[in-house]
Amino acid sequence: MKYEAVIGLEVHVQIKTRSKMFTRVAAGYGQPPNTLTDPVVLALPGVLPVMNKAALDAIIKTGLMLGCDIAPICKWDRKNYFYPDSPKNYQITQAAQPICLNGAVEIELPGPSRNIQGEHKTIALTRIHLEEDVGKLNHEAFDSLVDYNRAGTPLMELVTEPVIKSADEAYAFLTSLRATIVYGGISDCDMEKGQMRCDANISIRPVGQKELGTKVELKNLNSISYVRDGIAHEIKRQIAVVENGGVIVQETRDFDGQAGTSKSLRNKENAHDYRYFPDPDLMPVKVDEAWKARLLAECPEQPFTKQTRFQTVYQLPYTLTSALVWDHTLAAFFEEAVQLAGASKAQSVGNWVVNDLQRELGAAKLELADSKIRPGHVAELVKLIDAGTLLANAAKEVFIDMAGTGEMPAAIVARKGLAAVPTDTAELETWCRAALLADAKAVAEFKGGKDTAINAFKGPVMKASKGKANPKLVDETLRRLLAEG
Repeated sequence: MKYEAVIGLEVHVQIKTRSKMFTRVAAGYGQPPNTLTDPVVLALPGVLPVMNKAALDAIIKTGLMLGCDIAPICKWDRKNYFYPDSPKNYQITQAAQPICLNGAVEIELPGPSRNIQGEHKTIALTRIHLEEDVGKLNHEAFDSLVDYNRAGTPLMELVTEPVIKSADEAYAFLTSLRATIVYGGISDCDMEKGQMRCDANISIRPVGQKELGTKVELKNLNSISYVRDGIAHEIKRQIAVVENGGVIVQETRDFDGQAGTSKSLRNKENAHDYRYFPDPDLMPVKVDEAWKARLLAECPEQPFTKQTRFQTVYQLPYTLTSALVWDHTLAAFFEEAVQLAGASKAQSVGNWVVNDLQRELGAAKLELADSKIRPGHVAELVKLIDAGTLLANAAKEVFIDMAGTGEMPAAIVARKGLAAVPTDTAELETWCRAALLADAKAVAEFKGGKDTAINAFKGPVMKASKGKANPKLVDETLRRLLAEG
């Protein structure tokens, strides 16, 4: 019997705000344990929560970017559970009336090769709601220590419909969602810092069956790759259990990304276990049309929309656009360089940014913001090449130099004497004639229709010029002489 997977994701994203969700204490990462706290975070007697409007702006903006219906009124609930990372013994969340409903995330599935665009589809969302994060447990050899620095941080939870069919679709969903959220300035979505976390609900059923199978929740998927690997592992595990006569148990499992294995943590809770009820200390929030219109005007161009524009306006191939658009800072760098160099140089600029700039950043272990190369460097380099002032091999040397020094290309060319020497036409023709006389076979092949045979002459000509001849002029001269003779 063949089985198919049915997957739903729950994605938690920390919203990037200066203060926490219901108090003015600072939100942040990397501070000494338990220093980002106050009486509200620690749930001391007599304190009351006050809503963070910046967090409300961020979740509404996210909903607008993803095509959600923004609720005219949303309200707050208490989710009750007892665990050391929750000082209140409840979490303020939105169970009954979330702020965003419906919506979808566009994804691109893997193509037949890395150079070919894959199929696009949309993954439907059920809801996006706002809540507060909990603290973090740090497990030692014999103790578990609680750090409440994270507790109270604004957290939005995005819940998909159970429409994801494979580990690859889940990976594509998280990649696209992360890019959209980062583009919008909502969060940095750094999974290593806990800014984006994902749980996967996975079930299997016989192909053609409508009824859903028993779902298993997979936790501790702390990278997008681990989400993909964990889901693939769980699908295989469930199929093996069923085929061996076993029954899938509704439970929560822990996935070990390094070992590629999972283990049972506990039976899966149901909603009634949390005893949700309306929070008596917080008023409902009314979202009017003016509020939505202001945030809609701030929404940026989406990654796939940008990719389409790069392909149509700049005539960039998929290999370049697929590398540029998933990093909004890299895409912005590219566009600024194109504005300086001219739209006709877009593909050349794209090649330098995607290939050489990213290589140098990787080798130096630098972020783009820390690089000494700015858009003006790339634009000037492309202009020097186009003008014939700088040849390809020398341009590579200039790029490496400016990555280390931050010096402009023209200054490096002057300092190192790398400018292409204008070739005397008569001298160039002499070198070309000598190359033709030295290889009668290649001459015959070219005249017989093999256009690539001309390349056999270019090496000797460049050697005779000590690498300083303009390749374009060499090609033109060779073709003229071959046509004459």
